Amino acid sequence: MVDGLNLSIRRGECFGLLGPNGAGKTTTLRLMLGLIAPDAGELQLLDHMVPAESRAARLRVGVVPQMDNLDPDFTVAENLLVYGRYFGMSDASIEARLPELLEFANLVHKRDARVPTLSGGMKRRLTLARALVNDPEVIFLDEPTTGLDPQARHLIWQRLRELTARGKTLLLTTHFMDEAERLCHRLAVMDNGRIISEGSPRELIERNIEPQVVEVFGEQVAEWAHNHAAHHAQRFEVSGETVFCYVQNAQPLLQDLQQRPHLRYLHRPANLEDVFLKLTGREMRE
Repeated sequence: MVDGLNLSIRRGECFGLLGPNGAGKTTTLRLMLGLIAPDAGELQLLDHMVPAESRAARLRVGVVPQMDNLDPDFTVAENLLVYGRYFGMSDASIEARLPELLEFANLVHKRDARVPTLSGGMKRRLTLARALVNDPEVIFLDEPTTGLDPQARHLIWQRLRELTARGKTLLLTTHFMDEAERLCHRLAVMDNGRIISEGSPRELIERNIEPQVVEVFGEQVAEWAHNHAAHHAQRFEVSGETVFCYVQNAQPLLQDLQQRPHLRYLHRPANLEDVFLKLTGREMRE
């Protein structure tokens, strides 16, 4: 369920939609694609009113779903060929696009391989290539790198940056904050169906969080936090066996910790994950 959503996505940008499970991200994508109808308000996708003109809009859109839904009975090339037919493309025009798509997905050597023989990363890259068969202007990506190893994730990131460099518009949902920070020009954080903050990654960090973070852990860390953290940190949170201290200037806190060899600590700049946890909370969502 979403409530009072107001989004405007610019051509040629990667826009991230972040939120905990159940926040309304996938529902938002389904609304934008015209797969479900809103109770109120208006939606426009590529100059088409949705859902009334959603079929026409989807002809100019690519979709990478959260779960791969490739046809296991087909080869890599056949998956692309069959999918292109859904857009009314001729076999000849699809065949003409295959070399570029296979090169883009780094699957040239797997053109005739059947889907069950592919690794998880290969399947994800094929799903991305399939979303590009119709040369879409807008691409919806629902958690595109979930379950991938670091090498596969970095290759997907590279390909997504290439798409925005070519003027494609991306709408990305992800639970990986480093992914959002690397790829997205702008972001919206959702919770309980509402947008609670919006801006570039750097703007969200500067607006919502202190610039430096010191993570403290070790024996008696809770006792240390109770007696000392408030003296040195503008704000601190205890999560399990770690105390997160948010500070403008970390030096007084670091000097204190250097006198306490039973404690370990990590000093780093604030990042998007800090913002996300501050805005949506640290509790688990089931």
